[in-house]
Amino acid sequence: MSRSRLRAITVDPADPLPLMSSLEEALSGQMSILPCGPDLSQNEILRGHCRVGEPIDPEVAVVVATSGSTGTPKGAELTPANLISSADATHQYLGGEGAWLLAMPAHHIAGLQVLVRSIVSGYEPEFLDLSHGFSIQEFALKAERLAHFPGRIYTALTPMQLLKAMDTLAGIEALRLFQAVLVGGAPLRRSDYEAAGRLGITVVRTYGSSETSGGCVYDGRPLPGVTIQLRGERIAISGPMVARGYRNMSDSPAFFSPGSFLTSDTGFIDNGLLTVTGRIDTIIDSGGLKIHPEVIEQVIANIEGVSAVCVLGIPDRRLGEAIVAAYTGTASPATIIEAFDEMPRWQLPKQITRVESLPLKGPGKIDRLMVREKFMHDLG
Repeated sequence: MSRSRLRAITVDPADPLPLMSSLEEALSGQMSILPCGPDLSQNEILRGHCRVGEPIDPEVAVVVATSGSTGTPKGAELTPANLISSADATHQYLGGEGAWLLAMPAHHIAGLQVLVRSIVSGYEPEFLDLSHGFSIQEFALKAERLAHFPGRIYTALTPMQLLKAMDTLAGIEALRLFQAVLVGGAPLRRSDYEAAGRLGITVVRTYGSSETSGGCVYDGRPLPGVTIQLRGERIAISGPMVARGYRNMSDSPAFFSPGSFLTSDTGFIDNGLLTVTGRIDTIIDSGGLKIHPEVIEQVIANIEGVSAVCVLGIPDRRLGEAIVAAYTGTASPATIIEAFDEMPRWQLPKQITRVESLPLKGPGKIDRLMVREKFMHDLG
Protein backbone atom coordinates (compact mmCIF):
# COMPACT_ATOMS: atom_id res chain seq x y z
CA MET A 1 0.00 0.00 0.00
CA SER A 2 1.28 3.46 -0.84
CA ARG A 3 2.79 5.46 1.97
CA SER A 4 0.32 8.25 1.11
CA ARG A 5 -2.73 6.17 2.06
CA LEU A 6 -3.83 5.60 5.63
CA ARG A 7 -3.26 2.05 6.80
CA ALA A 8 -5.08 0.45 9.75
CA ILE A 9 -3.01 -1.65 12.17
CA THR A 10 -4.90 -3.91 14.58
CA VAL A 11 -3.12 -4.12 17.94
CA ASP A 12 -3.19 -7.42 19.82
CA PRO A 13 -3.81 -6.68 23.54
CA ALA A 14 -1.89 -9.87 24.40
CA ASP A 15 1.21 -8.77 22.46
CA PRO A 16 1.38 -5.12 21.31
CA LEU A 17 5.06 -5.21 20.33
CA PRO A 18 4.45 -5.98 16.61
CA LEU A 19 3.02 -2.45 16.41
CA MET A 20 6.51 -1.11 17.10
CA SER A 21 7.86 -2.05 13.67
CA SER A 22 4.99 -0.23 11.93
CA LEU A 23 5.41 2.69 14.31
CA GLU A 24 9.12 2.91 13.51
CA GLU A 25 8.30 3.02 9.80
CA ALA A 26 5.68 5.69 10.43
CA LEU A 27 8.13 7.80 12.44
CA SER A 28 10.65 7.55 9.59
CA GLY A 29 8.06 8.76 7.06
CA GLN A 30 7.49 5.44 5.30
CA MET A 31 3.78 5.02 6.10
CA SER A 32 0.78 6.57 7.85
CA ILE A 33 -1.03 4.31 10.33
CA LEU A 34 -4.23 4.17 12.34
CA PRO A 35 -3.75 1.87 15.38
CA CYS A 36 -6.97 -0.02 16.19
CA GLY A 37 -8.05 -2.12 19.14
CA PRO A 38 -9.45 -5.67 19.09
CA ASP A 39 -13.15 -4.68 18.93
CA LEU A 40 -14.04 -5.49 15.32
CA SER A 41 -17.35 -3.59 15.25
CA GLN A 42 -15.74 -0.49 16.73
CA ASN A 43 -12.87 -0.81 14.27
CA GLU A 44 -15.24 -0.78 11.31
CA ILE A 45 -16.75 2.48 12.56
CA LEU A 46 -13.32 3.95 13.20
CA ARG A 47 -11.96 2.90 9.81
CA GLY A 48 -14.90 4.55 8.11
CA HIS A 49 -14.64 7.80 10.07
CA CYS A 50 -10.88 8.05 9.53
CA ARG A 51 -11.06 7.03 5.85
CA VAL A 52 -8.65 4.11 5.96
CA GLY A 53 -7.21 3.34 2.53
CA GLU A 54 -7.77 6.86 1.25
CA PRO A 55 -4.98 9.36 0.48
CA ILE A 56 -3.37 11.18 3.40
CA ASP A 57 -0.62 13.76 3.67
CA PRO A 58 2.61 11.72 3.95
CA GLU A 59 3.77 14.03 6.75
CA VAL A 60 1.18 12.37 9.01
CA ALA A 61 2.75 9.43 10.84
CA VAL A 62 -0.12 8.29 13.05
CA VAL A 63 -3.83 9.00 13.27
CA VAL A 64 -4.91 8.43 16.87
CA ALA A 65 -8.56 8.10 17.78
CA THR A 66 -9.66 10.22 20.68
CA SER A 67 -11.40 8.51 23.58
CA GLY A 68 -13.36 11.48 24.84
CA SER A 69 -16.29 11.02 27.20
CA THR A 70 -18.88 12.21 24.68
CA GLY A 71 -19.44 12.24 20.91
CA THR A 72 -17.95 10.38 17.96
CA PRO A 73 -14.22 9.58 18.22
CA LYS A 74 -12.05 11.98 16.21
CA GLY A 75 -8.75 11.09 14.57
CA ALA A 76 -5.88 13.37 15.59
CA GLU A 77 -3.22 13.61 12.87
CA LEU A 78 0.22 13.38 14.47
CA THR A 79 3.54 13.87 12.70
CA PRO A 80 6.86 12.27 13.65
CA ALA A 81 7.93 15.65 15.08
CA ASN A 82 4.79 15.76 17.26
CA LEU A 83 5.36 12.32 18.75
CA ILE A 84 9.12 12.51 19.18
CA SER A 85 9.06 16.01 20.70
CA SER A 86 6.55 14.74 23.26
CA ALA A 87 8.75 11.76 24.12
CA ASP A 88 11.83 13.98 24.41
CA ALA A 89 10.02 16.47 26.67
CA THR A 90 8.79 13.64 28.91
CA HIS A 91 12.28 12.24 29.36
CA GLN A 92 13.67 15.72 30.00
CA TYR A 93 11.06 16.33 32.71
CA LEU A 94 11.57 12.92 34.34
CA GLY A 95 15.34 13.20 34.46
CA GLY A 96 16.47 11.10 31.54
CA GLU A 97 15.63 8.32 29.12
CA GLY A 98 14.89 4.87 30.45
CA ALA A 99 13.10 1.57 29.96
CA TRP A 100 9.30 1.42 30.04
CA LEU A 101 6.62 -1.03 31.08
CA LEU A 102 3.58 -0.83 28.81
CA ALA A 103 0.46 -1.41 30.93
CA MET A 104 -2.17 0.36 28.80
CA PRO A 105 -3.66 -0.40 25.38
CA ALA A 106 -1.16 0.57 22.69
CA HIS A 107 -3.82 1.86 20.31
CA HIS A 108 -4.64 4.68 22.75
CA ILE A 109 -2.29 7.66 22.92
CA ALA A 110 -0.99 6.92 26.44
CA GLY A 111 0.06 3.41 25.47
CA LEU A 112 1.29 4.46 22.05
CA GLN A 113 3.56 7.05 23.62
CA VAL A 114 5.15 4.37 25.82
CA LEU A 115 6.19 2.70 22.56
CA VAL A 116 7.41 5.98 21.05
CA ARG A 117 9.47 6.73 24.18
CA SER A 118 10.91 3.22 24.00
CA ILE A 119 11.90 3.75 20.36
CA VAL A 120 13.51 7.08 21.25
CA SER A 121 15.34 5.52 24.20
CA GLY A 122 16.44 2.51 22.18
CA TYR A 123 15.13 -0.05 24.68
CA GLU A 124 12.46 -2.66 23.99
CA PRO A 125 9.69 -2.21 26.55
CA GLU A 126 8.21 -4.83 28.82
CA PHE A 127 4.46 -5.17 28.39
CA LEU A 128 1.39 -6.68 30.03
CA ASP A 129 -1.08 -9.05 28.40
CA LEU A 130 -4.24 -6.93 28.67
CA SER A 131 -6.55 -9.39 26.93
CA HIS A 132 -8.06 -10.31 30.30
CA GLY A 133 -7.57 -7.02 32.14
CA PHE A 134 -4.88 -5.60 34.41
CA SER A 135 -3.14 -8.34 36.40
CA ILE A 136 -1.27 -7.28 39.55
CA GLN A 137 0.68 -10.52 39.51
CA GLU A 138 1.93 -9.93 35.97
CA PHE A 139 2.55 -6.23 36.68
CA ALA A 140 4.73 -7.14 39.67
CA LEU A 141 6.61 -9.78 37.65
CA LYS A 142 7.36 -7.42 34.76
CA ALA A 143 8.31 -4.57 37.11
CA GLU A 144 10.76 -6.88 38.90
CA ARG A 145 12.23 -7.88 35.55
CA LEU A 146 12.66 -4.22 34.58
CA ALA A 147 14.31 -3.48 37.93
CA HIS A 148 17.43 -5.30 36.68
CA PHE A 149 17.79 -2.67 33.95
CA PRO A 150 20.88 -0.54 34.75
CA GLY A 151 19.14 2.78 34.12
CA ARG A 152 15.87 4.51 34.97
CA ILE A 153 12.56 2.68 34.63
CA TYR A 154 9.07 4.11 34.11
CA THR A 155 5.47 3.09 33.57
CA ALA A 156 2.15 4.78 32.84
CA LEU A 157 -1.18 3.83 34.45
CA THR A 158 -4.75 4.98 34.80
CA PRO A 159 -5.95 5.97 38.29
CA MET A 160 -7.95 2.72 38.45
CA GLN A 161 -4.85 0.64 37.72
CA LEU A 162 -2.80 2.57 40.27
CA LEU A 163 -5.40 2.07 43.01
CA LYS A 164 -5.77 -1.63 42.18
CA ALA A 165 -2.00 -2.05 42.52
CA MET A 166 -1.94 -0.06 45.77
CA ASP A 167 -4.47 -2.49 47.28
CA THR A 168 -1.89 -5.28 47.42
CA LEU A 169 1.57 -5.60 48.94
CA ALA A 170 2.93 -7.03 45.68
CA GLY A 171 1.52 -4.07 43.76
CA ILE A 172 2.96 -1.53 46.17
CA GLU A 173 6.40 -3.12 46.05
CA ALA A 174 6.27 -3.14 42.24
CA LEU A 175 5.21 0.51 42.05
CA ARG A 176 8.11 1.52 44.31
CA LEU A 177 10.60 0.18 41.76
CA PHE A 178 9.84 2.88 39.20
CA GLN A 179 11.56 6.26 39.12
CA ALA A 180 8.17 7.63 37.99
CA VAL A 181 4.66 6.30 37.52
CA LEU A 182 2.75 8.53 35.11
CA VAL A 183 -0.96 8.60 35.95
CA GLY A 184 -3.52 10.12 33.59
CA GLY A 185 -6.63 9.55 31.54
CA ALA A 186 -8.89 10.55 34.43
CA PRO A 187 -8.56 12.65 37.60
CA LEU A 188 -6.62 11.19 40.53
CA ARG A 189 -8.01 12.10 43.94
CA ARG A 190 -5.67 14.15 46.12
CA SER A 191 -6.05 11.65 48.96
CA ASP A 192 -4.92 8.81 46.68
CA TYR A 193 -2.00 10.86 45.36
CA GLU A 194 -0.89 11.62 48.91
CA ALA A 195 -1.33 7.99 49.95
CA ALA A 196 0.94 6.91 47.09
CA GLY A 197 3.59 9.36 48.28
CA ARG A 198 3.43 7.98 51.83
CA LEU A 199 3.98 4.50 50.40
CA GLY A 200 7.12 5.63 48.59
CA ILE A 201 5.56 5.60 45.13
CA THR A 202 6.61 8.44 42.80
CA VAL A 203 3.38 9.38 41.03
CA VAL A 204 3.37 12.06 38.33
CA ARG A 205 -0.13 13.30 37.46
CA THR A 206 -0.44 14.01 33.74
CA TYR A 207 -2.83 16.03 31.61
CA GLY A 208 -3.09 15.86 27.84
CA SER A 209 -4.93 14.20 24.99
CA SER A 210 -4.52 12.57 21.60
CA GLU A 211 -4.42 16.09 20.13
CA THR A 212 -1.31 16.91 22.20
CA SER A 213 0.48 13.59 21.60
CA GLY A 214 -0.46 12.52 25.12
CA GLY A 215 0.37 14.14 28.44
CA CYS A 216 1.92 17.58 28.08
CA VAL A 217 1.35 18.96 31.59
CA TYR A 218 2.90 17.05 34.51
CA ASP A 219 1.79 17.83 38.07
CA GLY A 220 0.31 21.06 36.78
CA ARG A 221 3.53 22.18 35.06
CA PRO A 222 3.83 22.36 31.26
CA LEU A 223 6.50 20.11 29.75
CA PRO A 224 9.53 21.82 28.15
CA GLY A 225 8.36 23.61 24.99
CA VAL A 226 4.69 23.68 26.05
CA THR A 227 2.76 26.89 26.66
CA ILE A 228 -0.59 26.96 28.47
CA GLN A 229 -3.03 29.85 28.13
CA LEU A 230 -6.66 30.41 29.06
CA ARG A 231 -9.26 31.70 26.63
CA GLY A 232 -12.01 32.52 29.03
CA GLU A 233 -12.17 29.32 31.04
CA ARG A 234 -10.97 27.10 28.19
CA ILE A 235 -7.45 25.73 28.16
CA ALA A 236 -5.33 26.39 25.06
CA ILE A 237 -2.11 24.43 24.54
CA SER A 238 0.77 25.38 22.27
CA GLY A 239 3.92 23.43 21.50
CA PRO A 240 5.67 21.14 19.01
CA MET A 241 3.62 18.12 20.13
CA VAL A 242 0.27 19.61 19.06
CA ALA A 243 -1.41 17.70 16.21
CA ARG A 244 -1.96 19.18 12.75
CA GLY A 245 -5.72 18.73 12.99
CA TYR A 246 -8.40 16.05 12.71
CA ARG A 247 -8.58 13.46 9.97
CA ASN A 248 -12.38 13.35 10.03
CA MET A 249 -13.57 16.87 10.88
CA SER A 250 -13.83 19.64 8.31
CA ASP A 251 -14.18 22.29 11.02
CA SER A 252 -10.95 21.36 12.82
CA PRO A 253 -9.53 24.90 12.27
CA ALA A 254 -11.97 25.93 15.03
CA PHE A 255 -9.82 23.87 17.39
CA PHE A 256 -6.39 24.10 15.77
CA SER A 257 -4.09 26.86 14.65
CA PRO A 258 -0.42 26.26 13.76
CA GLY A 259 1.16 24.69 16.84
CA SER A 260 -1.86 25.42 19.06
CA PHE A 261 -4.93 23.51 20.21
CA LEU A 262 -8.01 24.92 21.92
CA THR A 263 -9.24 22.16 24.20
CA SER A 264 -12.75 21.54 25.47
CA ASP A 265 -11.37 21.53 29.02
CA THR A 266 -11.74 24.35 31.53
CA GLY A 267 -9.37 25.35 34.27
CA PHE A 268 -7.35 28.05 35.98
CA ILE A 269 -3.67 28.86 36.46
CA ASP A 270 -2.32 29.76 39.89
CA ASN A 271 1.40 30.50 40.40
CA GLY A 272 2.15 28.83 37.10
CA LEU A 273 0.30 25.60 37.95
CA LEU A 274 -2.65 24.45 35.85
CA THR A 275 -5.73 23.04 37.55
CA VAL A 276 -8.32 21.40 35.28
CA THR A 277 -11.86 21.98 36.50
CA GLY A 278 -14.01 20.26 33.87
CA ARG A 279 -15.14 20.22 30.27
CA ILE A 280 -17.18 22.67 28.24
CA ASP A 281 -19.20 19.84 26.69
CA THR A 282 -20.26 18.36 30.04
CA ILE A 283 -21.49 21.54 31.74
CA ILE A 284 -24.97 21.13 33.25
CA ASP A 285 -27.45 24.00 32.87
CA SER A 286 -29.78 23.51 35.84
CA GLY A 287 -32.26 26.21 36.74
CA GLY A 288 -30.15 28.81 34.93
CA LEU A 289 -26.97 27.83 36.82
CA LYS A 290 -23.92 26.51 34.97
CA ILE A 291 -22.48 23.55 36.85
CA HIS A 292 -19.27 21.63 36.18
CA PRO A 293 -20.12 18.00 36.98
CA GLU A 294 -16.45 17.35 37.74
CA VAL A 295 -16.68 19.65 40.79
CA ILE A 296 -19.52 17.57 42.22
CA GLU A 297 -17.75 14.36 41.25
CA GLN A 298 -14.74 15.45 43.30
CA VAL A 299 -16.95 15.91 46.39
CA ILE A 300 -18.44 12.44 46.00
CA ALA A 301 -15.14 10.78 45.05
CA ASN A 302 -13.58 11.95 48.32
CA ILE A 303 -16.24 10.16 50.38
CA GLU A 304 -14.97 7.00 52.05
CA GLY A 305 -16.48 3.97 50.37
CA VAL A 306 -16.83 5.55 46.90
CA SER A 307 -14.62 3.98 44.25
CA ALA A 308 -15.89 5.74 41.09
CA VAL A 309 -18.54 8.32 40.24
CA CYS A 310 -20.22 9.96 37.27
CA VAL A 311 -22.31 13.14 37.54
CA LEU A 312 -24.32 14.48 34.61
CA GLY A 313 -27.50 16.29 33.64
CA ILE A 314 -30.73 14.77 32.33
CA PRO A 315 -33.72 16.65 30.89
CA ASP A 316 -36.02 18.18 33.50
CA ARG A 317 -39.22 20.10 32.70
CA ARG A 318 -38.71 22.62 35.51
CA LEU A 319 -34.91 22.99 35.72
CA GLY A 320 -33.96 22.36 32.12
CA GLU A 321 -31.47 19.77 33.36
CA ALA A 322 -31.45 17.92 36.66
CA ILE A 323 -28.19 16.83 38.30
CA VAL A 324 -27.93 13.06 38.76
CA ALA A 325 -25.10 10.87 40.05
CA ALA A 326 -24.17 7.22 39.65
CA TYR A 327 -21.38 5.69 41.74
CA THR A 328 -19.72 2.43 42.69
CA GLY A 329 -18.57 1.43 46.15
CA THR A 330 -19.88 0.58 49.59
CA ALA A 331 -21.04 4.06 50.68
CA SER A 332 -24.79 4.52 51.04
CA PRO A 333 -26.73 7.25 49.19
CA ALA A 334 -27.51 8.76 52.61
CA THR A 335 -23.79 9.11 53.32
CA ILE A 336 -23.33 10.93 50.03
CA ILE A 337 -26.21 13.29 50.79
CA GLU A 338 -24.61 14.11 54.16
CA ALA A 339 -21.39 15.12 52.40
CA PHE A 340 -23.29 18.00 50.77
CA ASP A 341 -24.34 19.54 54.09
CA GLU A 342 -21.76 22.31 53.70
CA MET A 343 -22.35 22.72 49.95
CA PRO A 344 -24.96 24.91 48.21
CA ARG A 345 -28.19 22.90 48.10
CA TRP A 346 -28.53 23.36 44.34
CA GLN A 347 -25.37 21.27 43.87
CA LEU A 348 -26.95 18.22 45.54
CA PRO A 349 -27.88 15.67 42.85
CA LYS A 350 -31.61 15.10 42.48
CA GLN A 351 -30.99 11.38 42.05
CA ILE A 352 -28.14 9.33 43.49
CA THR A 353 -27.79 5.73 42.33
CA ARG A 354 -25.34 3.07 43.42
CA VAL A 355 -24.37 0.70 40.60
CA GLU A 356 -22.21 -2.40 40.32
CA SER A 357 -19.96 -0.82 37.68
CA LEU A 358 -19.67 2.21 35.44
CA PRO A 359 -19.13 1.75 31.69
CA LEU A 360 -15.74 2.79 30.38
CA LYS A 361 -14.70 4.36 27.08
CA GLY A 362 -10.96 4.35 26.64
CA PRO A 363 -8.50 3.60 29.45
CA GLY A 364 -9.95 4.82 32.73
CA LYS A 365 -12.57 7.11 31.14
CA ILE A 366 -16.20 6.77 32.15
CA ASP A 367 -18.62 6.65 29.21
CA ARG A 368 -21.00 9.47 30.11
CA LEU A 369 -23.30 8.76 27.18
CA MET A 370 -23.99 5.23 28.36
CA VAL A 371 -24.54 6.39 31.94
CA ARG A 372 -26.96 9.04 30.68
CA GLU A 373 -28.82 6.45 28.59
CA LYS A 374 -29.25 4.30 31.71
CA PHE A 375 -30.79 7.19 33.65
CA MET A 376 -33.06 8.04 30.72
CA HIS A 377 -34.16 4.41 30.43
CA ASP A 378 -35.00 4.27 34.13
CA LEU A 379 -37.14 7.39 33.71
CA GLY A 380 -39.09 5.62 31.02
